[in-house]
Amino acid sequence: MSIQPGTASATPARESAHGRHSADDPRSVLARPLAATSLLDAVRELRRDVATTRFPLALDGAKEAEASRVRLLDQLDEHLVPRLTELSAPAVVVVAGSTGAGKSTLVNSLVGSEVSTAGVLRPTTRRPVLVHHPLDEDLLSHHPVLESVEVVADENVPRGIALLDAPDLDSVLESNRESAHRLLEAADLWLFVTTAARYGDALPWKVLEAAVERGASIAMVLNRVPSDSLPTVRGDLLSRLRAHGLDGSPLFVVPDMGPHQGLLAAPAVAPVHRWLTMLAGPDRARTVIGRTLRGSLASLREWVEELAEAVQTQADAAAAIGEALDAALVEPSRAAGEAIRAGSVADGPVRARWAELSAEGGPLHDVVGKSGKVRGSARAGRARVQAIAPLLDDLTRSAAAALSDVGARTDVALRGVLTGKDAPVGGKSVAKLWKKGGPRRTAAAELAARGWTAQGPRVVRAGLAARPDGDVSGRALARVEKARARALKALGEDGLAAVALAAAAGVGRAGTLLVTLLGPTGQRMIDDLVLDLADRAVGQAGLERTIVGDVLADPDLADDAAARLRLRLAVLKGLT
Repeated sequence: MSIQPGTASATPARESAHGRHSADDPRSVLARPLAATSLLDAVRELRRDVATTRFPLALDGAKEAEASRVRLLDQLDEHLVPRLTELSAPAVVVVAGSTGAGKSTLVNSLVGSEVSTAGVLRPTTRRPVLVHHPLDEDLLSHHPVLESVEVVADENVPRGIALLDAPDLDSVLESNRESAHRLLEAADLWLFVTTAARYGDALPWKVLEAAVERGASIAMVLNRVPSDSLPTVRGDLLSRLRAHGLDGSPLFVVPDMGPHQGLLAAPAVAPVHRWLTMLAGPDRARTVIGRTLRGSLASLREWVEELAEAVQTQADAAAAIGEALDAALVEPSRAAGEAIRAGSVADGPVRARWAELSAEGGPLHDVVGKSGKVRGSARAGRARVQAIAPLLDDLTRSAAAALSDVGARTDVALRGVLTGKDAPVGGKSVAKLWKKGGPRRTAAAELAARGWTAQGPRVVRAGLAARPDGDVSGRALARVEKARARALKALGEDGLAAVALAAAAGVGRAGTLLVTLLGPTGQRMIDDLVLDLADRAVGQAGLERTIVGDVLADPDLADDAAARLRLRLAVLKGLT
């Protein structure tokens, strides 16, 4: 086995004569005006915000953004938070690679005993194995990887490092593949194992590119290399390493040992063992930790910025969708008011009930005689009010049905805007998240209808108490007061309210009767009730906009949703 000389990773940086920390020492990362806990707190707060970030709208790039978010969260959970929490913990060296690369055999050979299962059957490594020196047990006790690995203590492992035999990156078992990638996120150093036959596979290089992106420290072991092809294979591999930004990474070569079982001969792994022992010294282990930590913090900035941009894209799309919905609401609102003013509420039961009440022999037939005189006593008025009562129920039900229909039509119009050919970006995903508002619509329509019919008596009382318009003489005022008194005697306040509501609903003969009884005052009552019901119809249309607005009210779609991530990023930049 040989090591490629002259590599940056092979010689840890040293402290200067003045005792200052090297650039790769984790203490230099924390040597800032603020305390070390400030950086840890900042990373923890970032982790909290990343964990709660979501992408509700199905926009182009949303799936990729979610994958990046998960990756960032893994990096924070598996490496940065635990490493910043315990800087004195041993450097975790993850031994990774493809199926059959010889990872477990290498780990066993470095330790000098069978600590990890190795064999020809695949997948071999079903549960990851972490091997450490017994005296490092307390320092590793809080590391998150301990929850998913088998832990072995062995005195042959140099103090200051822990070897982690990861599952195959290309395992046939998805759980193994996921475990391998998660463990790599926890690594302070990657010891990547490949073979002369498989070093050109695409998967290892894809994984290594991701490691470079996050600033990980990497070394490579080229295993089972035939002696006759060693120069060619090593030269090609070095070229690939340079092309992928890994020209400073140590490269170890293990010659092909032929068919064998058990451990590799000690001389074959001695260079790797010496290198790991060298790195295991307190200052040198911190060098590896510091280099990866600094790289992780540096790459973190770009990842968080990309995540913030993705969040901002969601917020911008939500704002555009909201504007499109607001524009689309104009026509249903206008149509709702028009329908009310056209008398749509009177269609059906209300007209039928009025025809029954005003027919010959009905309670409203003889309120005004042929001579135009208002007929009725207090007793007759009370009887008429009692007979008219069902009309109020019909008016309430008809108004509720009309308002509910306004809501349903508005729902259709707004959904059409979200799903039509000119729909705003992300509109279809909002339509999918928009829950049917039927029960809420019906309840609101019924409440509004009852409020409208309850408004009838109030409008009548206000109208009867109001002074006539204009400068009227005392005699004219007396005539008005006398007409109002006769109307109250004939129908009572509630009876007049029922007639006014029927007229506002669209029953023309009810309007004629009320104006006959009260003159201009009656017409003002009708106009006020029409306006009130039209406003309620517009409000019912607006309710549908409110219901779909609940989807857009998601905190992840707020205008300032990206601000919290950018704030965390600014804090990190200030600390690092």
